[in-house]
Amino acid sequence: QVQLVESGGGLVQAGGSLRLSCAASGRTFSSPFAGWFRQAPEKEREFVAAISWRGDATYYDSSVKGRFTISRDNAKSTVYLQMNNLKPEDTAVYYCAATWIVTRKAADYNYWGQGTQVTVSS
Repeated sequence: QVQLVESGGGLVQAGGSLRLSCAASGRTFSSPFAGWFRQAPEKEREFVAAISWRGDATYYDSSVKGRFTISRDNAKSTVYLQMNNLKPEDTAVYYCAATWIVTRKAADYNYWGQGTQVTVSS
């Protein structure tokens, strides 16, 4: 079993930046694919970004491409999401997740963190 714990959320003004972290514990964090999702109130959970095991392949939703950067440090079993030029519409609970296949579908992810709140004020 793998446990994922997100941190780094908070309140920031529009145009600001936050860096989210997702630390894995339990079994070795061997899932080759890690992703970030977000869920705003009364909306479905949506894909944000994902990264391959070696970090040589990254994937982004069009709404965040160019503003967000996903990265990982396997030695620390940690995945990061650097978020720049934040907008009020980025406000949501952000979740990290892990899986063994290349996918943007939330249903394909096997492990999930508890989420961290990101609030962007205008």
